[in-house]
Amino acid sequence: MSNTNTKEERDLGEAGAQLSTAPREESASSVPAMGVIGWVRWFWRQLTSMRVALILLFLLSLGAIPGSLIPQNSVDELKVQTFKEAHTTVTPIYETLQFFDVYSSVWFSAIYILLFVSLVGCIVPRTGQFVGQLRGRPPGAPKKLTRLPAYTTWRTDAEPEQVREAALAILRKRRFRSHTVGDAVAAEKGYLREAGNLIFHIALIVMLVSFAGGQLFKSEGGKLVVENDGFSNTLTQYDNFKSGSLFDTDDLTPFSFTLDDFVGTYERSGPQRGTPRTYEARVTYSEGTDGAPKKKVIEVNKPLVVDGTKVYLNAHGYAPVISVKDGKGKEVYRTAVPLLPIDNNVTSTGAIKVMDGYRGADGKKTQLGFQAFFVPTFAGAGQGTMFSQFPGADYPVLALNGYYGSLGVDSGLPQNVYQLDTSQMKEFKDSNGDKLKQRLRPGETMKLPGGAGTVTFESVEEWASFQISRQPASGWALTGAIAAIAGLAGSLFIQRRRVWVKAVRGTDGVTVVEMAGLGRSESARLPEELAGLADALNTEAPTAPDPDPDPEPEQPSEEPAEGAEK
Repeated sequence: MSNTNTKEERDLGEAGAQLSTAPREESASSVPAMGVIGWVRWFWRQLTSMRVALILLFLLSLGAIPGSLIPQNSVDELKVQTFKEAHTTVTPIYETLQFFDVYSSVWFSAIYILLFVSLVGCIVPRTGQFVGQLRGRPPGAPKKLTRLPAYTTWRTDAEPEQVREAALAILRKRRFRSHTVGDAVAAEKGYLREAGNLIFHIALIVMLVSFAGGQLFKSEGGKLVVENDGFSNTLTQYDNFKSGSLFDTDDLTPFSFTLDDFVGTYERSGPQRGTPRTYEARVTYSEGTDGAPKKKVIEVNKPLVVDGTKVYLNAHGYAPVISVKDGKGKEVYRTAVPLLPIDNNVTSTGAIKVMDGYRGADGKKTQLGFQAFFVPTFAGAGQGTMFSQFPGADYPVLALNGYYGSLGVDSGLPQNVYQLDTSQMKEFKDSNGDKLKQRLRPGETMKLPGGAGTVTFESVEEWASFQISRQPASGWALTGAIAAIAGLAGSLFIQRRRVWVKAVRGTDGVTVVEMAGLGRSESARLPEELAGLADALNTEAPTAPDPDPDPEPEQPSEEPAEGAEK
């Protein structure tokens, strides 16, 4: 194919050159025996070729697959740890290949950087060539227009100068860049194809830079907020927080919000029973340190946006309000305890930890812990299940069993607030010596044995968890994506083509008009366009009548052969 193109360009001369800014690719076999500099030059040309750029782009998308299928440390370290415990065989292989940190791995970064260098090295020279072509003029007509893929000719009585002037006017009217070169008019159209190609590549670079910048400067964290509680955008307020390597805590947008109410309604019948119909968090927020309070409803995929920081609604659950009194009736604990859902009907588990202020029946300070199991809609006693039947709080029930001793929080080691460490604790026993456990409805109380106090299920609050994230370059990435699509569409659907109109006086004094066209790629549109141009020009320079044919010579009369009359 390359040999054919080279021969065609040689035959057409300058007229067939520079229809594209794409560099010519060389194979290793075509490289002469040069030294290190020659091979470096050849390697650079290969790296900046379109073929290698497409291969790198494919490898980048291929490398993102394990990042989507395998848990990532940058997203959820707990899921990564769970995956490692469940897949002990493949875990060493994945760790060696950096599959748990795909987007910060050496091999992914290498592909990313090579793709960036390839695109830059491809764009810079092509941009210079394109600007040079824009500043130049279409080349003159080749010697033999009959060799071009689209060609037509006719004879006219109009003068050659009149034909060229009419052709020039028609081509310019149809937005061809045209001028007269010798005895022909040269015209060219479709520069937006190369412009679209360059825009596509530049947009890819913008997207790569935006993604890289977003990863370096991003911040992302989660916060669980109970109704009537609030959040202030400071580092200590987050339940979990991750940021890019170049992020500065001073870049956190100053704002705060209070969760006024969570509203959730669910389908009550049919095959979609339990599916959320209303799922919204109603908040009051303030921008800056002294901004005026404003109301906002946060829904799924409809975040609160404050100066580029987005607050997304992630999840919802219940927080039973628990009060604990010691043996003397003194209330030592009262709070709404968030519990984590374990199924779609919001069956929830968690731990209640009374760390300070409690004294046992003997008057000594100790700590209390309760394992909690909550269902917003209880099926009823004797129904064979403790799991919730519906996500709405139609018939809330809380099951508790208690421990006393040391919660282990004084050791300085971090603990999961939703799990109870009972290694240094003892179970409360009922009058029969069995584990103390009881199901409670709102307003009901469980008495601790031996006059140790009481635990009351006061009411039920709701909580919502939010993801607070800031991606500084997300707008640039979106702009780059839109520009890439627009540029790709232009490079695919716009055809760059050249047209020549030659008008010369023939030997018999009649003007001979030749029209020919050459496109960047073969297309049926080029002959059709040339036919339209020829029809328009033929109106201005109509076809001349054919000259009178030569009179036929008289045929000699045939003499009858001798003896024929006889």
